[in-house]
Amino acid sequence: MTSTMSRRGFLGLALAGVTVAGLAACGGEGGGAAGVKKGGAELSKKLALPTFTAAKIPTPDLPIDAGQDPAYLKYPTELVKSVAAPPGDGKKITSLTQTWDVAPPAAGQSAYLQELNKALGSEWAMNIVVGDGYPDKFNAIIASDDLPDLVWFPPNQGLQRVPELLAAKFHDLTAYLSGDAIKKYPNLANLGDVAWKSAVTDGKLYGVAVAYSKFGQVFLVNQDYWQPVGGATFTSADDFFDKTKQLLDVKKNKYPLEPSYVNHVHMFSHWYGAPNTWKLEGGKLTHQYETQEYLAALEFAVKCFKANLFWPDPALATIKDKVANGQIGAYVESFPGFLNDAKTQKYNLGAIVPFAATPTSKPVYNAGLGSVGFTAISNKVDKARIETLLGVLNYLSAPFGTEEYQLVNFGVEGTHFTKKDGDLAFTDKGTAEVPTTVQPLQFVIGSPSALFLPGQPERTKLIHDFETKVAPLLQPRVTTGHFSDTYTQKNGELSTMASDTIVDFVTGRKPLSDWQSFVKKWMDKGGAAMKAEYEASIAKG
Repeated sequence: MTSTMSRRGFLGLALAGVTVAGLAACGGEGGGAAGVKKGGAELSKKLALPTFTAAKIPTPDLPIDAGQDPAYLKYPTELVKSVAAPPGDGKKITSLTQTWDVAPPAAGQSAYLQELNKALGSEWAMNIVVGDGYPDKFNAIIASDDLPDLVWFPPNQGLQRVPELLAAKFHDLTAYLSGDAIKKYPNLANLGDVAWKSAVTDGKLYGVAVAYSKFGQVFLVNQDYWQPVGGATFTSADDFFDKTKQLLDVKKNKYPLEPSYVNHVHMFSHWYGAPNTWKLEGGKLTHQYETQEYLAALEFAVKCFKANLFWPDPALATIKDKVANGQIGAYVESFPGFLNDAKTQKYNLGAIVPFAATPTSKPVYNAGLGSVGFTAISNKVDKARIETLLGVLNYLSAPFGTEEYQLVNFGVEGTHFTKKDGDLAFTDKGTAEVPTTVQPLQFVIGSPSALFLPGQPERTKLIHDFETKVAPLLQPRVTTGHFSDTYTQKNGELSTMASDTIVDFVTGRKPLSDWQSFVKKWMDKGGAAMKAEYEASIAKG
């Protein structure tokens, strides 16, 4: 793999890939689009999504008039109890997940996990991939057939032949989750249609959606790094380039940009006004790769690479320490990562609001997928235990303002946090145990996004302000709610091909004159079929 997609790809246009090993006996047809199994899209459109039931949450302290996440400057004085009793069965619950932070303390050294286990009524055990490499770990576990109880399926790390894998190795949860059946799990019923659509495959619900904010990838900065050029605000792509050139200092090992090339092309594409994957005009779709706006963003990334603006080691696994000490100025992160960094990082955190790359550009901000995928239950789990696991996931997805959310996200009062004057602040023990454990947990199951940073109301305002500024620029994916059989079967292969090829263009291994040849190849291998299927679905409403 040549791509440096990494964590920052979550919720945006991550394109890393993997070939699922050990799947030859699972059925399904490989090869080109001609071999794609048909009918899944029609079945998916007919599926009754889980019936939405809104949970009661405290009234936010800041406006939500532009669609911002509910934001709280003070912690609620009264909490709701959303789960009556511990949902577990006393047995260990194993899961596969990922973190972009440091590994959390082991259960034996974590008072937080010990208390969480008591509340769940079962031991919660995570097999955690730290940094890049989740597809490789996923692949190895599938090949070994030693599956944990719960396996997280990210939406955009290029996992291939997912429908066959789900049918062969995981429980169909449709009967437990679709329609009014979800009401048995009220916190899961609160996740909403947008999140649940990510868990639909071939007309079935094979997993529990992992919800997150609609705000996708974020271009984060250490604001102190940018002070010599007047801060991280820009009037054009040329202005951005000129300021980064001024800040580049190779002798002092200071570089403006982290080496996540594909993610940077995505962020630059906001400035040029490229579509959020697809553009819809007159019932016809155009993929972002077919647009001049995306090509302009790619050309700008090539220009930045030639100017030596990216950190020189593309294999860099963790970058927060280098951002903190002023060696790297900007990095691309998921929105949940933005929240996590705001809670844990001490540097002067900020975010770049998209701006017009040229006088004729119309900047945009791409909405996320509505989830970071779904978590499936291995068919090695006894069917009689499915409802227990769903009950545990229901507990862990409780919204802000509930007792369960407080325990999951902040730990135990007096041990992990203190409350005073309407605020909540982590203790040293809380800082050490809770955020590092919550991040991998929340890739398995998440709550609807809410903004509250313990002891940091000013950072809460900063994030709310960012959401307020980008809300008018927000563009959803026009294919959301529509299904394509070719996408289901071929997106992993196409994503891998695109990711690797974009890196080749940015780093100069391929000339930009080859871009149109790549686009034609991408369309021929499945892009054109996806386009036709989505157009047909959109035409039917």
